[in-house]
Amino acid sequence: MQDLKTGKTRQESFDQLLIATGAVSIRPEIPGIRSRGIYDLNTLQSGIEVRRAVDEKKPGQVVIVGGGYIGLEMAENFVRRGLNVTIVEKTPQVMNTLDPDMAAQINKTLQEARLKLCLNESLKGFDIGEEEVRGVVTDQRTLPADLVLLGLGVRPNSALAGKAGIPLGKTGGIKVNERMRTEAQGVWATGNCCESLHLVSRRPFFLPLGTVANKQGRVAGINIAGGQATFPGVAGTAMVKVFELEVARTGLQEREARELGLPYITAKIETQTRARYYPGTGEMTVKILAEKGTGRLLGGQIVGREGAGKRIDVLATALHSGLTVEDMINLDLGYSPPFSAVWDPVQIAARQAANLV
Repeated sequence: MQDLKTGKTRQESFDQLLIATGAVSIRPEIPGIRSRGIYDLNTLQSGIEVRRAVDEKKPGQVVIVGGGYIGLEMAENFVRRGLNVTIVEKTPQVMNTLDPDMAAQINKTLQEARLKLCLNESLKGFDIGEEEVRGVVTDQRTLPADLVLLGLGVRPNSALAGKAGIPLGKTGGIKVNERMRTEAQGVWATGNCCESLHLVSRRPFFLPLGTVANKQGRVAGINIAGGQATFPGVAGTAMVKVFELEVARTGLQEREARELGLPYITAKIETQTRARYYPGTGEMTVKILAEKGTGRLLGGQIVGREGAGKRIDVLATALHSGLTVEDMINLDLGYSPPFSAVWDPVQIAARQAANLV
């Protein structure tokens, strides 16, 4: 153990040890990536630094590398500050946790907000002048930039555990059982430094979200204190707001189902967030994946206006409970015109999926 004030190190004995070192931002070893004006966003302090840079330096051109959750949320905030924003994404779509047909709706929203989207472009380097960033170099062009935000994702901060000989999993996160205990005696791990079990694929999964970390921390705390608690796993549920669009997903997407060799069908509907005649209703799209033959729900995605996103909770609950799409049709969900039509959109999609199964 190192004292950060004095720099001295010492050994500290323990009866029980909890590792909660979180995640670290992915920063590829590219020349110039440590230059002034290039930021990532993984901690409160890093957020303060980005805010300070916008307030004090008043950048005109911002380039965001990566079209995931952080990149999209920051893009909206930069635009609202009056900045010119470009998103660089190496794949054909933003939000790779969605199927391409669902992600296409986000592209449309970003373009309407006058963001510049550079899809299928890979980061190659930076144009640096006087140790400060002036541009982002991709495999196709050089984009001028006064500020660069790296949204390339995170990885488990598990290096310390690995050096100590604590086994890591296939995802790079610390390997734990359902009680959040590692394979080392008296050592536990929770949060973004460890991996989870995916409830649908039944495979190790890395989901760096605060919701997951909080639940795991509770389970570990109970067990360390002598109680009995378990964490069953995750369904991969996540959501984000992109301007006026709500985006949510849970379970498997089509690519993952194919990789697992699961025979599946999809059902997709386009409907309204409220009763059609009610003021303020908006468009929404619901997509469901179900296993052929059994009808077991495999996953779902929702993209739409206000009131769309939180409906993902119904699908997440169904995944945790192992429901089929036929089971979902008869769920006793709430109805009132300000919130939904008589048939909730999730149930309409489930009904269509049941017909296909």
